[in-house]
Amino acid sequence: MGSFSIWHWIIVLVVVLLLFGRGKIPELMGDVAKGIKSFKKGMTDDDSSDNTPSEEPKTVEHTPADPVERKDKV
Repeated sequence: MGSFSIWHWIIVLVVVLLLFGRGKIPELMGDVAKGIKSFKKGMTDDDSSDNTPSEEPKTVEHTPADPVERKDKV
């Protein structure tokens, strides 16, 4: 009851072939392979850009404002 027999797998294979067609499955697997290759390339690009020295972070100079003169009317 817990495992599938060979007949179950054959029926599943036939249904998949009917749904996707014979030429669609290799095309789909090729697209998956291209996606994996571009993912790996993107990961290596990120690693190589982390090793390159970047320019120093820009900071904002903070100077205190002139004190406001208070004119209290007493």
